[in-house]
Amino acid sequence: MAGQQFQYDDSGNTFFYFLTSFVGLIVIPATYYLWPRDQNAEQLRLKSLRKVHGRCLWYCLRLMKSQQSIIPTLKKAALLFGWAVFLLLAYKVSKLDREYQEYNPYEVLGLDQGASVSEIKKQYRLLSLKFHPDKGGDEDLFMRIAKAHSALTNDESRQNWETYGNPDGPKATSFGIALPAWIVDSKNSMLVCILPVRFDPPVGTWWYRSIRYSGDQILINTTQLFMHFMYKTPNMNMKRLSMVLTAAFEFDPRSNKEATIRPTDNIQVPQLIRELGNINVKKKEPPFCYPYSLKARVLVLAHLARMEVSDDIEEDQRFVVRKSPALLQEMVNVGCQLTMMANSRGGFHAPRLVSIENCMKLTQMIVQGLQESKSPLLQLPHFEEEHLRYCVSKKYKVRSLQDLVSLKDSDRRSMLRFLGEEKYDEVMAVLASFPSITMDTKLQVLDDEDSNNITAGSIVTVTVTLTRKRMAVRVGGRKGWSEGGRVGRREGRQGDVSKTKAKVWQNKTKAAKKTKQSKKKKLTKKKPLPLPAAKAKQANGSVSGSEVVAVAKEDEEDRSDKGSESEEGNKDSPSERDEESDKQSDTEQDEIAGDDEEEWEALQQSVQRRERALLETKSKVTHPVYSLYYPEEKHEWWWLYIADRKDQTLVSMPYHVCTLKDTEEVELKFPAPSKTGNYQYSVILRSDSYLGLDQIRPLKLEVHEAKAVLDNHPQWDIPETEEEDEEQEDSDGIEESEEEDEDND
Repeated sequence: MAGQQFQYDDSGNTFFYFLTSFVGLIVIPATYYLWPRDQNAEQLRLKSLRKVHGRCLWYCLRLMKSQQSIIPTLKKAALLFGWAVFLLLAYKVSKLDREYQEYNPYEVLGLDQGASVSEIKKQYRLLSLKFHPDKGGDEDLFMRIAKAHSALTNDESRQNWETYGNPDGPKATSFGIALPAWIVDSKNSMLVCILPVRFDPPVGTWWYRSIRYSGDQILINTTQLFMHFMYKTPNMNMKRLSMVLTAAFEFDPRSNKEATIRPTDNIQVPQLIRELGNINVKKKEPPFCYPYSLKARVLVLAHLARMEVSDDIEEDQRFVVRKSPALLQEMVNVGCQLTMMANSRGGFHAPRLVSIENCMKLTQMIVQGLQESKSPLLQLPHFEEEHLRYCVSKKYKVRSLQDLVSLKDSDRRSMLRFLGEEKYDEVMAVLASFPSITMDTKLQVLDDEDSNNITAGSIVTVTVTLTRKRMAVRVGGRKGWSEGGRVGRREGRQGDVSKTKAKVWQNKTKAAKKTKQSKKKKLTKKKPLPLPAAKAKQANGSVSGSEVVAVAKEDEEDRSDKGSESEEGNKDSPSERDEESDKQSDTEQDEIAGDDEEEWEALQQSVQRRERALLETKSKVTHPVYSLYYPEEKHEWWWLYIADRKDQTLVSMPYHVCTLKDTEEVELKFPAPSKTGNYQYSVILRSDSYLGLDQIRPLKLEVHEAKAVLDNHPQWDIPETEEEDEEQEDSDGIEESEEEDEDND
């Protein structure tokens, strides 16, 4: 029985195959993901955003970074070096000789395949005279020749060669290891021991970091901290929320190397505290009293107050501000988890709706660098506190962005007279870039016979269609505004005309019928007057005798006509009624079939839409946010959820809409209340970037009792065997034939 052999690559040939494959697996994906994108395209993109975002902090930082950064050059150099190594190894592998060849004795003897025994022996004698060691030939080559001669002339050796590929029979299975033999040599043991020590720390560091962070790149300790304080304080105001946010371990230098504590903090942080005022410095509750938490809280509050800080801690402030939106999103997620746990298990109070909404508001405030009590108009460039008095005056009463949009151009320019022409155009361009969201809702119960009937305990699906447009559609230039108004007015007029025409056309037949009926009614109402009264009227000159006679004759004719019509109607009424009933039943069946087809098509479309949503991955790059004081480019994202504002509870968990470019369809699901009645909810859309653009739509919910489940439904009355079915069909056929025979007789 053949054995097994493990051998290292002494010549180092197979090791080059292994090394080439390994380097290729690293270089090819790294080039795809890490090769710097076209810098010209980035420059063109920044140039296109300059008119609107030119004053934003993130825009200035990005422009400086793109001009000064040498990271793209280093990436290109490293990738090119990797490709050079890969190509060199591939060239080396292509030049290696094949060591493992199939043994063929005909090739050794220099004969064609299938040569005869006499030819083999003749060739062997010629080669022996030439390569025999006694004749001065090569001993190894002669041994190969002798082995080939024996393999072709000896029956047993020939059978072994044809069966196993070797004249000596089966050999031991050889497993080659693609590592050079010097690695396992005892002389190189010290070098082999040093290499893992050199390369293990990076792998260990990566593994240590990966187990400390969640999927959203938030420290797990931070998530636990948020959960503790949101459970401890269900009703969290804005001041408490800012303290919990800045206590995150991302700002602790012991947990995050990006966070720093500088020697100058002992001088600059107390100075900022004195300028800010009361920020709960004396609170001794950990971790709010720790230095890193106090510093982060001071920097966030200074950012919201738009205070200038020294260059030493400006970089630290940008780091804290940049991290805050992701941390607040994690707080929203934690609040939703606690709400779900409270609804399913009970035993503790879920976070109040105001706590979760404060997290969303604080995100808006941090992105725009504004305090909660400040006007949303301060998000626009060139607007200062002293300019707001022009806006809130009795003449204009502008307190929000929507109020500013709704003003006429002349009134808007008159109100903003403190701005020059260039500054006014810039303000209008920025205002035109702000989003204007249209929200349409549809309430239904999917996978139910009556999707519009909401029963107790059923799963309600609210389909919300979000349409994003720029405020330029409403503001825009004067030309665009006038064109839009004209088009809208023109469409409205055409619609009104069509409606009026339809109504006139419909009213023609109705009017004709009404006039005929009214004439008949008038004629029937005029009864023949008694003779004394007629004479009296004739004497008074009001009615003549001839008129009275004419009226009487007309009444008699009308009565006779009505009698004849009623008789004819009575004669034809049974058949007409049958035809009308048949027509009505046919139309009802057609309507039911049409409704079923529409429901089926709607169901198929919803299923296809869900499948596409699961398969496709949309980009989270939507529209850049205009933020004067945020240090990083941010895109417009939204929160969409359903809440009971009366009870201050969440009805559906907030859905983070990160892919809204033009239109987006979102499904919000929640269980209907267990008790019947009318419920008033709210569909809420909140921005994570802008102040004053939130929307709240009422949602009325009428819950009915659930239908009783039928125990004995006709569709479940199935015969026990097929034989009973066949017997029943045979008996029915016999009865029908007997009835036909009787009829014939």
